[in-house]
Amino acid sequence: MSSTDGAGREAARGGAAGPRSRYPRARPVVLAATSGTGKTTIARRLVENSDRYVFSISATTRPPRHGERDGVDYHFLGTEEFERRIEAGDFVEWARVHDRLYGTPLSEIESEANRGRHVVLDIDVQGARQIKDAIPDAVLIFVLPPSVDIMMVRLKRRGTEPPETIARRLISALDELQAVPDFDHVVVNDDLDQCLAEIRGIVEEGVEPEAPELDADHFREQVARILDSEYSPYVQDQQ
Repeated sequence: MSSTDGAGREAARGGAAGPRSRYPRARPVVLAATSGTGKTTIARRLVENSDRYVFSISATTRPPRHGERDGVDYHFLGTEEFERRIEAGDFVEWARVHDRLYGTPLSEIESEANRGRHVVLDIDVQGARQIKDAIPDAVLIFVLPPSVDIMMVRLKRRGTEPPETIARRLISALDELQAVPDFDHVVVNDDLDQCLAEIRGIVEEGVEPEAPELDADHFREQVARILDSEYSPYVQDQQ
């Protein structure tokens, strides 16, 4: 499985196509969320539980790690070749992460769509916007945790992150929540199986889930209050 080394973009391979949905062509499914939402688990379960959902193979300029294979784990490219492909419009989204380039090749999405398979993309809101610009029928889904309190429990129970790291994640959450209006749908990951069913309903049948009780604006206000009351010294350090 490919990843962008902590940037939140995952990639791997899937199986054969399954039953047809009401849509004549498979569409990429773009998942974005704040930290503490379980987005990566949702993406993996979508792919593991159905042959109709797959990860794409990303391209990167970083060198292969031990055991990684070109065209299987990643498409490994030189910087000049990667930049040439950017200019040629070969990527639906790309980003620079720790001085390395990562991108999702348009050919990967087109190839899987022609097989009737939805490519699942676990990326940030900037990448989601890039994909929507390149593929207007892509399905953009923002995933919210059930509440800010539950999000904080999930962030803290890792037990390995210092307060400044949590503060940085919360600052990022403010920007991410501001982008929710750019997304086609919002789901809440309270119960994982229910969340997966809602996403499959959106993608395969066009079923709109119930609106969350706590909308993104109020969620954002609560995150801002927590930052101000509990993490203000760390916020100042990062400004």
